[in-house]
Amino acid sequence: MRFIHAADIHLDSPLHGLSAYADAPADMLRNATREAFSKLVSVAVDEQVDFMVIAGDLYDGTWRDHNTGIFFCREMGRLRRAGIPVYVLFGNHDAESEMTSQLQLPDNVHTFSTRKPQTFRIDALKVALHGHSFKEKAVTTNLVTAYPSPVAGYFNIGVLHTALEGGSMHASYAPCSVAELHAKEYHYWALGHVHDYAIWQDASTIVFPGNLQGRNIRETGRRGAVLVTVSETEAVSVERLFIDVLRWEAVTVDASPASTLDEVALAVGRALEALVEAAASSVPHAVRVTITGATGAHGELFGLEAQLRAEVLAQIAAISHDRLWLEKVKIATAPLAHSEPASGRADALADLHGLLIEAESDPEFLNMLKERLIALASQAPSELQKSVPELEHVRNGELAKLVGDVRSGLIAQLADAE
Repeated sequence: MRFIHAADIHLDSPLHGLSAYADAPADMLRNATREAFSKLVSVAVDEQVDFMVIAGDLYDGTWRDHNTGIFFCREMGRLRRAGIPVYVLFGNHDAESEMTSQLQLPDNVHTFSTRKPQTFRIDALKVALHGHSFKEKAVTTNLVTAYPSPVAGYFNIGVLHTALEGGSMHASYAPCSVAELHAKEYHYWALGHVHDYAIWQDASTIVFPGNLQGRNIRETGRRGAVLVTVSETEAVSVERLFIDVLRWEAVTVDASPASTLDEVALAVGRALEALVEAAASSVPHAVRVTITGATGAHGELFGLEAQLRAEVLAQIAAISHDRLWLEKVKIATAPLAHSEPASGRADALADLHGLLIEAESDPEFLNMLKERLIALASQAPSELQKSVPELEHVRNGELAKLVGDVRSGLIAQLADAE
């Protein structure tokens, strides 16, 4: 027996971080979640799986129009014609309280009740699936305690949308522990809600497949679902299916050897070329580049994020413009030690350095600075917000950090000029 376990599909959820840029792949961003889901359905048909499980967050909250539901019905129709049933559990994003639109689903689609745990049996396969959909967005009670006992003689699958307990970056919905899941004595737990892949194998096999398509730079790396194979002795094997159609990556470039902006741009180009060459597939990558290290280029980079971005875009155009997209360039460098004025130095540069150090801890000066800059930081057009990331420090009240960043960059730039 084989089945596909997917979760956190978030149909028609926008991909954030690229759409504001003129060079962004607009069509790909708009349709990425749909294309990924269509790929998943094609894999299910090609592999002739016995059924599919979707463990919550099929949708992304309220529909903007009925096209989201129509698309899902069309894809379910493909599975219906292939004789593949689908078992859907509603999570926090598609709970009854969140959904404003619903359509009649094809008869091969079975949705778990929101009132109490429900069991679906596939008698021909001797499979029992147990699940409880979210009725409200914020379900903070432990749902597992009410799940039924396993059906004797059947392969039992628990379907649950949960953050589990402890350490999750996601909202703590339907909290429970791994030990509780094992104690239920189901053979397999099909989980959803956490967007990263995870697996525990002991009394039960417990799996988060991760989300189907990364939607922003916080969801880096390969994304997809899992193909589960169950032998005649009920041994379980789990194979990852990488379905995403655009992949987010974070690349860190050490600028220590560089002394100019051009050299930094070339180092970024080399790192991005290595990323493309190492990729196992031709899936396009959306990349955030962070420049780090103590470097002689620190002063020249000061305030020039927009120019560096243009230089990196030129490198990308030469490498593989159809497989590589730039989300952001972030400068996090530091000056070389000799760029800071020596403690015994007595000149205008040392005086300026001392004044700026004092300013970092002067509440009166920092308040005055915030009053002067807050209107600009709040009302600046989005293009300016992106090209001057220091404005975020003003909006967040981080004026000491702003002064520190300015001191570091300005002093390094003046020292280089000297």
